[in-house]
Amino acid sequence: MSTTHTSGPAAAAEEDGPAGTAGGRRGPLHGLPWLVWHRHRTVLRTLLLATVVGCAAFAYQRIGVQGFLHTHGTSPGGPDEQLVTAFRNSYGSAFDSDLSFMRYLPVVIGVFLGAPLIAGEQEHGTLTLVTTQSVSRGRWIAATLGLPLAVAVLCTTLLSALFTWLWTPAHGLIATGDWLADGPFDSTGPVPVAMTLFLTSCGIALGMLIKRVVPAMAATALLATVAGVLWAEQVRPRLGTLRSVSYPYDSDNGPRLPFDAVRMDDWVSTADGKLYGFGTCVNGGEADACRAKLGIVNRVTQYFDYGQLSGMQWRGAALLLALAAVVLACVVWRAQRRPL
Repeated sequence: MSTTHTSGPAAAAEEDGPAGTAGGRRGPLHGLPWLVWHRHRTVLRTLLLATVVGCAAFAYQRIGVQGFLHTHGTSPGGPDEQLVTAFRNSYGSAFDSDLSFMRYLPVVIGVFLGAPLIAGEQEHGTLTLVTTQSVSRGRWIAATLGLPLAVAVLCTTLLSALFTWLWTPAHGLIATGDWLADGPFDSTGPVPVAMTLFLTSCGIALGMLIKRVVPAMAATALLATVAGVLWAEQVRPRLGTLRSVSYPYDSDNGPRLPFDAVRMDDWVSTADGKLYGFGTCVNGGEADACRAKLGIVNRVTQYFDYGQLSGMQWRGAALLLALAAVVLACVVWRAQRRPL
């Protein structure tokens, strides 16, 4: 009687040896998931460790922030300048570090986890060995994508939830009114999770196309930079509907905006609401006549209110998740249909 024997990564994936225990009992990971974990364990363990440390730091900071707010309180119309200064002196550097950590976390995951995920297998030839043995391409791609993406989603979800819990009570003190551009928009709520999935998916796709780890990591970092610029300048300001406040053109007082509003643009307008650029009819000796001719009687300020933050974040996250789904679908299609 003859027997068929397989060796190498596929055989290791099918056996319990490294992942199981004596007597045939399997550990929490076995088969292909264990192989994927073993191949990328350094990055995955680092990500899990960073999550534990980050969550612990956010929880510890929350205790101090709540104590500060309980002691000093906030004024009904928003915090005064002295209170903001006192808070910044106590917690400003910590919050700045937290914001930077949360903003760059998706980029780091995309570069160091996404880009090498398939490119490393292609570069070292292990992919060919695996897919020519007993493991089908479908099973391989499911395990290769599923475990790392699940870990990335779990970690960013926990970190985002804890940081949102920390930041929300103090948003008026730490964001200085600009939660859209200064970091909180991309660092709280669903956006970090969606951005992580998008950049990691792009890193996986680039790695599959380039087939070399270091060039794939560089390409992912470049793509993340370009995507960040487009996201900030073209996408984020379009995720919500601007609100407007009008006031007389010759008024000595500026617009009365909520203290936590983000001021976006200024215009001049006619009585019926027709808008002109803010610099219309301001130069020359006939400025008054110019405004009279156009019927300009008001100034208009457009802004986003803090109450719009959550809705804008979910719309942005939905867009990023849709893009990530498209990229992953292309990766799966190529992995199953085309030579790797």
